[in-house]
Amino acid sequence: MPIRLGPTELILILLIIILLFGVGRIGKIAGELGSGIRSFRKGLKGDEKEEGKEAQEETIEDPEKKQ
Repeated sequence: MPIRLGPTELILILLIIILLFGVGRIGKIAGELGSGIRSFRKGLKGDEKEEGKEAQEETIEDPEKKQ
């Protein structure tokens, strides 16, 4: 049975979260979450670049090994 939340319930939940954590702390948490996601994406792109470099190095090294 899915839980259905309307706009009133969502606003109430948001207000409770603001009361518990405060506006400043929520902003800090959101900023840290965003920087974590950015670093994760950079890490994925870095892995893809490294794999591409390794593949290029292997193709460059192969002709040298045959001689």
